[in-house]
Amino acid sequence: MIQVPKLKHTDKNSFFLIAGPCAIEGEDIAMEIAERVGEITDKLGIPYIFKGSYRKANRSRIDSFTGIGDEKALNILAKVAQRFDLPATTDIHAEGEAVMAAQYVDVLQIPAFLCRQTDLLVAAANTGKVVNIKKGQFLSPEAMAFTRQKVIDSGNDQVWLTERGATFGYTDLVVDFRGIPVMRQLGSPVVMDCTHSLQQPNQASGVTGGKPALIETIAKAAIAVGADGIFMETHPNPSVAKSDAANMLPLDKLEGILTKLMRIREAVG
Repeated sequence: MIQVPKLKHTDKNSFFLIAGPCAIEGEDIAMEIAERVGEITDKLGIPYIFKGSYRKANRSRIDSFTGIGDEKALNILAKVAQRFDLPATTDIHAEGEAVMAAQYVDVLQIPAFLCRQTDLLVAAANTGKVVNIKKGQFLSPEAMAFTRQKVIDSGNDQVWLTERGATFGYTDLVVDFRGIPVMRQLGSPVVMDCTHSLQQPNQASGVTGGKPALIETIAKAAIAVGADGIFMETHPNPSVAKSDAANMLPLDKLEGILTKLMRIREAVG
């Protein structure tokens, strides 16, 4: 069910990795991250998809960073994919963006807040690309059956589902790991978003907080209960990142975590 062009190491008994910066900030930083993550995943035999948002449409404040321009960012995604022979993914936010983004990436990601938007799902499905749907913070794992079915009924059976936590009070999220096997039973690969699931939204400052020290814990638990893929946003220096600075994994910690995850994967089969 993992059918993505240019995806390497698919003959290995491994989870796949979706990783990159939260947003495309510029070409140099995107290339740096893709090159390093590519080296690590080649060394460990992990299938790798580069991730970067060409635009951040969901921001708490109007003065928050949203992007460097759609065409510029999408071209950077395409350059990264070409230079390192990697598949790439980005999120889309409206029906009209599906065809545009599909010209540059291999997987279209549906943001959690938009996972029930029928027109968006149908438009993504009609591109023929893999559609990775993030589970809304407000939905049960069981309810993702209907979201998934919208894509399949539109003629595209390449659907992934991503767990990213559930709303817990006003300013926190919690991960119910029962949701991973529940969603896997629907028949699609399931991804664990290990960084967004640690967000602390709705802060008084208007800037989302987070608990990045727990990224490794979330990732380990996800692999232990059978996640097919791991999603992590990573950056050489998260403190200066223009989006999700409070949640991203420092790039120099990635190899150590992935090595541990491979051991867990081997142990659980």
